[in-house]
Amino acid sequence: MNEQAQIPRATAKRLPIYYSYLTFLEDAGTNRISSAELAEATKFDAATIRRDFSYFGALGKRGYGYDVKALLSFFAKVLDQNSLINVALIGVGNLGHALLNFNFHQSSNMRIAAAFDINEHRGKILSGVPIYDMSELEEQIKAQRINIAILTVPQEAAQDITDRLVKAGVKGIMNFTPLRVSVPKGVRVQNVDLTNELQTLVYFIQNYASITTGK
Repeated sequence: MNEQAQIPRATAKRLPIYYSYLTFLEDAGTNRISSAELAEATKFDAATIRRDFSYFGALGKRGYGYDVKALLSFFAKVLDQNSLINVALIGVGNLGHALLNFNFHQSSNMRIAAAFDINEHRGKILSGVPIYDMSELEEQIKAQRINIAILTVPQEAAQDITDRLVKAGVKGIMNFTPLRVSVPKGVRVQNVDLTNELQTLVYFIQNYASITTGK
């Protein structure tokens, strides 16, 4: 939606976390929540939450807090939770297989609708998802109107497949390969480097453990 294009990227990344917790609150029968309580649950400070929400106008009332049902309904529209989003998975190796098994079970509007590979998985259905040959990539992307893809292929094939995805109409790519692929303006790439994330975590544990534990 337009709202997301006008807000900082850091705020946009926090919106699904807010939505997930608000869903939990509604299921638990909670009617309202303060920014301080939301901060305690999400581990974002209250000032950050209020600033995030301020991008969308007056979502709460001073002295009352936020109405959970109204806030949940608002963010459902912002995140387009009422529309089913089909995602393509490119590469059914170990990581791809794990993603197929997961297949966004905790999300109500997102699913892997098609997967593509070059090995023995072709022509099979894994975790309810059909596996197509790579030669069918463009045809199926267009036929199923898929505009988001997850890339879990060998590094040497990443750019070529990215080019094919872009030509087929894909607008967003979650890239699990070490290669930083190049895309034209209008296509967004989210790089996910698990090794880098783990190394960053190890660094903070080794250098800031005494601060976080208070020792």
